[in-house]
Formats: sequence, structure tokens, C-alpha cells
Amino acid sequence: MRSISILGSTGSVGDSTLKLLRQHRSDWRVEALTAHCSATKLAELAREFDAKIAVVSDEACLPELREALSGSGIEAAGGRAALIEAARRPVDITMAAIVGCAGLAPVMAAIEQGGTIALANKEALVSAGPVMTEAVAKHGATLLPVDSEHNAIFQCLAGNRLSEVRMITLTASGGPLRLLSAEELHRVTPDQAVAHPNWDMGAKISVDSATMMNKGLELIEAHHLFPVGLDKIRIIVHPQSVIHSMVEYLDHSTLAQLGPSDMMVPIASCLAWPERMDSPCEPLDLAKIGELSFFAPDETRFPATRLAREACEEGGAAPAVLNAANEIAVASFLAGHIPFTRIAALVEDVLEQSNRPPRPATLDDVLAIDEAARRQAQAILENA
Repeated sequence: MRSISILGSTGSVGDSTLKLLRQHRSDWRVEALTAHCSATKLAELAREFDAKIAVVSDEACLPELREALSGSGIEAAGGRAALIEAARRPVDITMAAIVGCAGLAPVMAAIEQGGTIALANKEALVSAGPVMTEAVAKHGATLLPVDSEHNAIFQCLAGNRLSEVRMITLTASGGPLRLLSAEELHRVTPDQAVAHPNWDMGAKISVDSATMMNKGLELIEAHHLFPVGLDKIRIIVHPQSVIHSMVEYLDHSTLAQLGPSDMMVPIASCLAWPERMDSPCEPLDLAKIGELSFFAPDETRFPATRLAREACEEGGAAPAVLNAANEIAVASFLAGHIPFTRIAALVEDVLEQSNRPPRPATLDDVLAIDEAARRQAQAILENA
């Protein structure tokens, strides 16, 4: 039996992870489950899986959690410090699925306990890539990528050397707005932006997919996970989302990982690694799909990938600024305060106007950069 903690257990990745655990229940012992404020759902899951501790990061939700867990013997805790302590508990694998920069400190805490971290939080590596990879090396942790694209690359690299890689190709669906004109994009509503054609995801990541910022963040993440050089990582639009990424080698052989558009596939890959496990996903039916198509990304209508590449090239604090500004922009769009096309424009404004410090050396440095960029993005919005 293996032990697991799930950080962000009530979100879409957490839900998919728990579905797999249900299918292999006798193989797993659940240590910690966390959520932001979904106390009732979290308590139900903690009781179902007999977790040792359940944590809400919003301390105001702790009384509700305690009441829901009354008599269960399951420890209830709340607040940022409790979340970090839960992440530090020694387990065989930690599923790190907290969305956004809020997941950065818990991921670092999990790394410091030296286990295996299945990383579904791309913002952590984007904002704190060098800090995080250095911590992985220092503490002897293992980082497994959960994002379907990075997991695909990880699988395609198995048994090969990074020095033999000619090109890594990240595939992008293009999102639900791929065919809209610039004028139509300006009028896009939040409901349109989150209606992804292939994937069932949360609102924030769905909007990132629609703007293509998701692929930009993945570009930066890939740069840290697979250090072949930024010039050897490219993006291609693949609307069917069947090929999840590709690796081309020096002999011009290209390996591609194919699978259904279901996060249970890469999650199962991480949970079972270095072996394989059954998943309840529908098998891939290529005859039914019929054809696969590919297009170069349009960085005029969707400038987010250009901004991400430029931030990655600059390095230092730039990726953290990019991520923080994007989180503020997406939240403002979802609240109906700015048009869709203003998301990338706001990110670019913050990048152009920010006075960036040197390369962050610690997690506190990263968090300070993140907070300053958020304040600047809010100020720009308020003064518009």
C-alpha cells in the first residue's frame, strides 16, 4: 500500500485523482486532503477515503469543516500554515493540484520532505522555476509532470537522453475561440471562454487555454522540466487534442504520445510510475477521429505565447511577473470588468512597466515579486 496526499482535492485534477484511487482503493492510504473552502465536499471525501487530516486554506471555513468531520476521528485544520504543514507530511506521492501561485508554498513544502511530487500546478514552476528545481536536487525529491503535454514529453523521453533531442513540440488545442476574428474576440463572454471543446477544466485554466496563455506557461514549465534550450521547444496548434506532445531526436525520428482528452491518463501515469495502471478512460479510436490537423499559432490574435517566450528568455523575475499579472487579468475578465482581449494586453503592460528585481533566490523572493506584480496590475486596472 502506498501513501498519498492530494493538495487541491476538490478541483478537477483532484477529482480525477480520486476516481483512480477508487478503482485501486486497496493500493492506497490517503494521508492529507486539502481544499480552499469547499468544507462540506472536503469532509465527505476525507470520510470516504479515511484521510488522516483535512485542511481548508481559508481559515474562515474551518468551523464548517470541523462540524462536518465531528466524530470521525479525522483531524481538521485551516489556514496557510496548516496547508503547508499538511504538504510536509511524509508520503510516497503528493498530488500538487492547487491552482495558481497559491500552490507555490505547499509544493515547496512537499519537495522539502523529499518524496515524489506529481505536479499539476504549472504556475509554481513558471514563477519559481530555478528555486524549485534547485530544491528538488537538494532534497532528493522526484518531480513528475501531470500536465498532459509535459507528461507526454516525459513518456516520449523514456530511455533516451536530452542531449539527443532535436526539438520538443508542445501541442495546443487552440481553445474554443481559435477561429474568431480580432473583433469577435473583443466581445467574447466568460461563458464562451470557459467552454473548452476537448477538456473539462476549471474556469481559470479554461480562460488561459482560450487566450493561449496556458500554452505560454507550459512553454516556460517545459524549459525547466526538460532543459534542452528554449530554442528547441516550440508550440503547434492541434485542434483534436489527440497527440499531447512530441519529441524529435537527432536522427529525425519523432515520438508522439497519443491518448484521449482525459486528465486521468497523465494522472494514472504519475501515480503508477515507473509502472502502469488501469484507468476507466475510453480507449482512443483513431478511425472514429478520422484525421489529425496542425497549424502554426497566430501570435497576432493570441499574443500570450509570445509574451511567455519573451519572459522566459529574459528569465529572472519576468516569468513570475507574467504569471501574477495573468492571474489578476483572468480574474478581472471572469468578473466582467475587462474584455477578453484586455487579458494579454494587461499582462504586457505590467511586463513593460514593472521595475524587476534580480533573479529570485528564495521562495520569499518569488512571493514578493508576485505580490508586487499583482499590485501593479490592479493599479493599472483602477487607473484605466
